Amino acid sequence: MNYVLKNVPVRTEKPRTTGYTMAMDKGLSMREVEDFIDACGDYVDIVKLGWATSYVTKNLSQKLQIYKDAGIPVYFGGTLFEAFVIRDQFDDYRKVLDKYDLAYAEVSDGSITLDHDKKCEYIHTLSKDVTVLSEVGSKDAAKIIPPYKWIEQMQQELDAGAWKVIGESREAGNVGLFRDSGEVRQGLVEEILTKIPEEKILWEAPQKAQQVWFIKLLGANVNLGNIAPNEVIPLETIRLGLRGDTFDHFLDMANV
Repeated sequence: MNYVLKNVPVRTEKPRTTGYTMAMDKGLSMREVEDFIDACGDYVDIVKLGWATSYVTKNLSQKLQIYKDAGIPVYFGGTLFEAFVIRDQFDDYRKVLDKYDLAYAEVSDGSITLDHDKKCEYIHTLSKDVTVLSEVGSKDAAKIIPPYKWIEQMQQELDAGAWKVIGESREAGNVGLFRDSGEVRQGLVEEILTKIPEEKILWEAPQKAQQVWFIKLLGANVNLGNIAPNEVIPLETIRLGLRGDTFDHFLDMANV
């Protein structure tokens, strides 16, 4: 940091397993990636190339190399996995991971109907070669999954080999963990946390109010994802109690 402030939460250091920030790249150019890393690289733990944007991204290999050179892992969004699976091309998907030398992969079923046992098989198979993040929750706002089902699926996916489970919200933050207004389904989150260790969960929280809510609930080192590149540094200030939304929250260090 550039100067000293007292009563600021201690952030975990990279490489870390808690306090994760997953940023979403929805089509940055190579120059934008370079600028993004220059400005925010210290605060980004992993990058997701949103949904299936990697299919149409120009200079994909070169772009991935920029992230790799900066020590920031990248994975393709779960929708791409679903696009391959629905076309009966799972083996082709694995070849894509190999082609681009990806060490992480996301398994999801937010856009397709997939038997959960089959989803766990995919997780188990992929986890032999890469680190798997599995996403729980639907992209269909009308599909409400009861808390016990979230817990059951998260645990089964961790048991199948997932490194972390992702709580679905889409890039807009208006489904899954959240109501269509963006409000957190508080009871759902709190019930999940009674069974699933918080360090095993990556909460998609693209909206500032959602980030604030999770930080106040779980502290500065909560795992948060779907963060827009231009929101990474603002998020870090929220984590540290240096923005109005959490300004008073960490002044009493007993809260840290």
